[in-house]
Amino acid sequence: MPEAQPRPAGWGPMGLPLGLVERRINTLATGWLVYAALIAITGFAGLAFAHAFMGPHMGPFWSGPNRFGHHYWMGPGLPFFWLRFAWMGVALRTGLALAAGLGLMQKTTWGRWVAIVAGCIMLIHMPLGTAMGIWTLVVLLNAPNALGYEVMSRG
Repeated sequence: MPEAQPRPAGWGPMGLPLGLVERRINTLATGWLVYAALIAITGFAGLAFAHAFMGPHMGPFWSGPNRFGHHYWMGPGLPFFWLRFAWMGVALRTGLALAAGLGLMQKTTWGRWVAIVAGCIMLIHMPLGTAMGIWTLVVLLNAPNALGYEVMSRG
């Protein structure tokens, strides 16, 4: 039986250098933070346009007694009611992506699991959410990366 040789400092379990794992995790965390910014910017712009489109803010082109936002089958407030849910959805998606990015960046014990949950949820948001979800699951569910993250999160 060959003798077990001690690993040099900076090497994690399974012979993977912790510096490599840390770079992978930091890159993924940066990706989550950029994705959170994209969700916030596009969500704000899209919902601001939807609010203006459904309200009286689109000018004379959309004005008239039968335009969308007034005098339709459920009354004038219905689309604005649904916009509140859309704002909550944008806020929740942005918050989840921010939590995943910050948790991974700070190497917290909960950061890995929040990022895995966020990756699974974002899989349905084509195409960037799907890419982020796949990238997250590949990086964080890989055994050497998972063990390296556990070592880094413990200190």
